[in-house]
Amino acid sequence: MRVAKQTQWCVALMLAYLTAGGCAGSTGEADRRGAARQTTMRAPPIPKAGVLARPKSPRQIGVPDGAVIAAIPPDNPQTPEKIALGQKLFFDGRLSADGTVACGTCHDPDRAFTDGRPVSIGIHGRVGQRNAPTILNALFNKTQFWDGRVKTLEEQAALPIVNTVEMGQPSLDAAVARIAAIGEYRRAFRSVFGRPPNGPDLLRAIASYERTQLAFDSPFDHYISGDKSAIDASATRGWIVFNTRGRCNKCHALTDDKRDTSNFTDNDFHNIGIGIIRHNVAALARQAEQLVNSGDSAAIDNAAVQTEMSALGRFLISKKEADIAAFKTPNLRNVLVTGPYFHDGSQETLWDVVDHYNKGDGLHDPYLDEDIQPLALKETDIDDVVAFLASLTSSSYKELGIKELARQRALSRTTRPQRDTARAFGPKPPRPNPNSP
Repeated sequence: MRVAKQTQWCVALMLAYLTAGGCAGSTGEADRRGAARQTTMRAPPIPKAGVLARPKSPRQIGVPDGAVIAAIPPDNPQTPEKIALGQKLFFDGRLSADGTVACGTCHDPDRAFTDGRPVSIGIHGRVGQRNAPTILNALFNKTQFWDGRVKTLEEQAALPIVNTVEMGQPSLDAAVARIAAIGEYRRAFRSVFGRPPNGPDLLRAIASYERTQLAFDSPFDHYISGDKSAIDASATRGWIVFNTRGRCNKCHALTDDKRDTSNFTDNDFHNIGIGIIRHNVAALARQAEQLVNSGDSAAIDNAAVQTEMSALGRFLISKKEADIAAFKTPNLRNVLVTGPYFHDGSQETLWDVVDHYNKGDGLHDPYLDEDIQPLALKETDIDDVVAFLASLTSSSYKELGIKELARQRALSRTTRPQRDTARAFGPKPPRPNPNSP
């Protein structure tokens, strides 16, 4: 009974804290560290809508036939005028409460529509808990956000606007009111939608623009299309390791017999052992039970972005114990230029990522995905897997990819915090009981 009352008190306190617009972090020392970070961090300048921000042609090598048309919802058809309006809104800081943050702040086209940070920074320097995923090819996502808490890009566009850590508007209507005060926007909404600015149409315009951000035409696409010289021998070997001893295909290419070379994702959620040491996820899950049962989408969104409950991942949405610390499998296209990696941005290089999987990290985690195990990959195998992943870089990011690969390779030769050869070549230990102390 004492534990139940304490859990209820913790959740009530968390809800009150979130309602008051609290900063990122959790109680105790983690809160103090989070508060300190927020006083020193500043959101980067809003990027300009340059060449890489332009809508992309669907006629790229590798674009799956018919998938682009299938990804356009019937109630929000694409038009050039709507896309142009969405692009303007995407880079407009006036959608945020203080005018300093736009969608493009966390999704900079020059950084492959990410921000290059472990976790994002919003208004007033507030620091979130999750890494900003790329907008590239997001039209194919079955769900949005790392925990899949919404399905459509229209729904996704709404939440950052009203999240107190991100764009900080008290409501979507408040954001619309600022836009509606601008004559250029009033005329554009009339022209595109035939009515004054309003919340649903604002989200439709942003989502329409985001659906134009296709990024294929990579060396690997040319290789799959028949040009066997499009990737080098290392990348070719890496593709084989990816689908065999590396076990990457378990989440990123469907099955051994059916390989997905379009999006490299199973559109599912997996606990891969990230953050287990830094977060007691079992205790967090007990604290979050009342929150997730409330069905309060705004409070859940705030918890996911602002607090250590972020580490619970899909559990915040599904309420299933098996989903504790499970996160969405990301699309691997342009992965080289969309780091740092994982939902918390905790790994800086692709070598760190492969090292994490190679040692089967998180094996003490009772909720760990059953496919995680030591892989016994040699250093040459790891280099080959990274070479394959680099070959997924689209032609528009070729120059950035060359620089980033050189940077990561140089860093990997001196700093490998995730490497543990003994564990990588050792046996898989027995899975612990979730209910054990």
